[in-house]
Amino acid sequence: SPGFDPDEHLKAVGVANQTTMMRGETEEVQRRIKKAIEDRFGPNRLGEHFRFFDTICGATQERQDALRDLLVHKMDLLIVVGGYNSSNTSHLAEMGEAKLPTYFIRNCTKMISPEEIEHYDQHAHKEKRTKNWLPGGKVTVGVTAGASCPNNVIEETIAKLFQFRGVDVKSLVPAVN
Repeated sequence: SPGFDPDEHLKAVGVANQTTMMRGETEEVQRRIKKAIEDRFGPNRLGEHFRFFDTICGATQERQDALRDLLVHKMDLLIVVGGYNSSNTSHLAEMGEAKLPTYFIRNCTKMISPEEIEHYDQHAHKEKRTKNWLPGGKVTVGVTAGASCPNNVIEETIAKLFQFRGVDVKSLVPAVN
């Protein structure tokens, strides 16, 4: 900013963000700012010059924690359901991609058949089609979704996976009176 002088104007810093970033990324931002303030004013005066408020979205954190727990188990692939412009859903896809084949889809219509899926490649910033995505035989598929993904979209995705295997989904879910 024009006229900004850190020695004169930067006396205190507060970090408060409503974020869907991964907790580790948010904590790294906080850590770096805290260290800079501590280096400048000393550890004994840190409280006078720095405040951090943990404002990560609770639903986002729950999804990330649940996926972290899920990823310790053996799976053949992961389906991540949600909006392609959703930060928290993108982070879930990144977590999956680091461990196993991961398909980031908007909804179940992107699972075209057991042989073909249209999914978002967040590195290329576009959808792409992949053949032979669902292995034959016994397969373990993880499913997760972004914090704002409607439950019915998740349910439809799981139902379609069962349908691809010839399972009558109605036989799995008791009738609602």
